[in-house]
Amino acid sequence: MGKQAIPLGQIDLPVTFRDPANYRIETLTFEVVGFHKTYHAILGQPCYTKFKAVPNYTYLKLKMLGPCQVIVIGTTFQHAYECEVECFEHASAIIASKAILPTNLDYGAPRVREYNKQGAEASLEDAMDQLNEACDVALLCLAKYQ
Repeated sequence: MGKQAIPLGQIDLPVTFRDPANYRIETLTFEVVGFHKTYHAILGQPCYTKFKAVPNYTYLKLKMLGPCQVIVIGTTFQHAYECEVECFEHASAIIASKAILPTNLDYGAPRVREYNKQGAEASLEDAMDQLNEACDVALLCLAKYQ
């Protein structure tokens, strides 16, 4: 089971997609949490329902009706990869910062006894290799669909 995030509160914000010539604006309610992540906001089913939007995860697109024409929001596999790298680096920094705490040293916690710097570096290198392989696959998929 993962860690829990208890909301600090909620905030209603206007969200706009696209440009002044063809746009949609709706007010969404966001849960505010007190931890650092690489995401500024996560848009899920409530957003899709309010905007009557359809996500296409294969092509990394979000489509919705606009006043003039269909609004298409998209990204590239390269940008998705860069976000994943940023998320991985952020998570690695958090893990590294929590690896050995002075309070754990006083009590001889198992986490401190089991920490192996070489093993941690090898694990990080393996994870980066897996991430690079995922990037290669994403780039191949991108080339395939262009």
